Amino acid sequence: MTKGGRRHQSSASAVHHPFMTMDLCALTIHEAREGLRAKQFSSMELTRAFLDRIHALNPRLNAYITVNEAGALQQAQVADERIARGEDTPILGVPIAIKDVLSTQGLRTTAGSRILENYLPAWDATSVARLRLAGAVFLGKTNTDEFAMGSSTENSGYGVTHNPWDESRVPGGSSGGSAAAVAADLCCAALGTDTGGSVRQPASLCGVTGLKDTYGRVSRYGLIAYGSSLDSVGVLSKNAHDAAIVLSVMAGQDPCDSTSVDAPVFDPHELADRSDVHGLRIGVPREYFIEGMQPEVAEAVRAGIAQLHKMGATVKEISLPTTKYALPVYYLIATAEASANLARFDGVRYGLRVPGADLTDTYRQTRGAGFGAEVKRRIMLGTYALSAGYYDAYYIRAQKVRTIIKQEFERAFAEVDVIATPASPTTAFKIGEKADDPIQMYLADVFTLPCNLAGICGISVPCGFDPAGLPIGLQLLGRAFDEAALLRCADAYQRETNWHTRKPVLS
Repeated sequence: MTKGGRRHQSSASAVHHPFMTMDLCALTIHEAREGLRAKQFSSMELTRAFLDRIHALNPRLNAYITVNEAGALQQAQVADERIARGEDTPILGVPIAIKDVLSTQGLRTTAGSRILENYLPAWDATSVARLRLAGAVFLGKTNTDEFAMGSSTENSGYGVTHNPWDESRVPGGSSGGSAAAVAADLCCAALGTDTGGSVRQPASLCGVTGLKDTYGRVSRYGLIAYGSSLDSVGVLSKNAHDAAIVLSVMAGQDPCDSTSVDAPVFDPHELADRSDVHGLRIGVPREYFIEGMQPEVAEAVRAGIAQLHKMGATVKEISLPTTKYALPVYYLIATAEASANLARFDGVRYGLRVPGADLTDTYRQTRGAGFGAEVKRRIMLGTYALSAGYYDAYYIRAQKVRTIIKQEFERAFAEVDVIATPASPTTAFKIGEKADDPIQMYLADVFTLPCNLAGICGISVPCGFDPAGLPIGLQLLGRAFDEAALLRCADAYQRETNWHTRKPVLS
C-alpha cells in the first residue's frame, strides 16, 4: 500500500520543458493558467508532461480507456497559437480528461461497455463542446462502470481502475477513472457524471474534490443517459477553485436540452474575495451518522465540521428523517429510467451487432453479449418496476417519496445555508470485496443518493485519512442553483486545511 507524501522528481521530463514533469503535472488549473499566461511553459510542454506520466502510470492504474495523444498535442498547439495572439479564457491550454460517457466528436466513446466498443460520435456533448471552445486540451477518456452503473469502477468492460493511494483498492465509481486520474496527477481536472453520487463518492475515496452541480445547471445533451431525471455532469479537481473554473465554462442553458436552466453562473473570481464562512449556517443531519459506518470516517467528518465552526460558521443539528428511504427510492427510479434508456442499444442503429436467427434473436444476442452483469441486473430491476401490476406499487410510490425527500431538504435549507455530512460510509475497499454482494455495493452511495433525488448541488472535499492512509471526504450540500455558497464554503475550508494537497506516492 502506498502512503501520502512528497513525490520524487523525474529527470526524464527535462527533455520537454525547463520544469520537472512532476511539478507541471501537479499544477492546479489556476496555477497552469498563470504559468501559461506568464510564458513559463507552453501548452504543448504541459500536455507532453501529462502524456509522459499517463504512459508511465496508466498501465497500472487503468484510469484511461482511451488516450488522445495525437489529438491532445494538436489541441495544445492550437492553444499556444491562441495564447500568442493574446486570447485568454479560464481553461485555455489546460489538459483535462473526459469521463467516457460523454460524447466526444471523432474520439471513441464507449460508456465503459463492449456494446459501444467502436463508437465514434459525430458530435460533442454540450459540456465538452464548451470546454473545447474555451481551449481545453483533451487528454483522453477515463474509465467508468459500464453506463455509469456502479460504485467501484469494477463493472467496466475495459478492466478495473485502481486507487492511486492503494492499488489493491477501488477508486469508487462510477467516475472512478476520472477521480484516479486527478489523484495521480494524470490531468489537471476531469469531467465526471453523478447520478447517485458518482462524482462525490470516488472523490472521497481518491482524496480529490468532486462537484455535483444542480440538476439543470449543465446540459445533459451528449451524455449517454443512465437515469435521465438524476444525471448531472460534474467535475473532479484538485481543489474547489478549479471546480468553480470548470463549472463556469460548461454551465448555462442549452437549446438542445429542455431540462437545462437559464440561471446566473458563479464567477470563480469571486472566491478570492468571498471565501469565508463567517455567519454561514451549517446543518448536520443526525441520520447521516449511522451505525456500521467506519469510525475514522465519522471522526474525520466531525473534525471537518468543527473546523468550519472554528472559522466562524454556525453549526446546528438538523433532521432529514426520510433519508432512510433514499436508497430503495433511488434504485427503483434509476433502474426504471435505465431500462428505458438502454432499450436503444439493440444492434440495429449503432454499436455492437450480433446477428441472430431473426430480429428478436438479434436483439437478444446483441444485448446478451454487449452488456455486463450489473447492467443486466439493473435493466431487469427497472423493467420489473415498470411492468403491469407493479408500476403503481413501486415506481409511482418511489416518485412520491422522492417528492417528500425534496421537500425535507427545502425545509432544512430554510434554516441552514449548507448541510455537512460524510461523503462515503467507509474509505476505499478492496477490489473484489463487494463484487458478489450488490446490496453492500449499493450501500456505498447511501450518503450521496438523496442529493440527486432532490436535484440539489453537492461537493466532496478531503478532510482526513484513516490509519491505513486512505482518504476521507466531507460532503457539503447546497440549495438548488446555489453553487456559490457551496464553493465558497469548500474553498474557505481548503484555504485553512491541507488535506487536499496531499498526494499518493507513485514510483
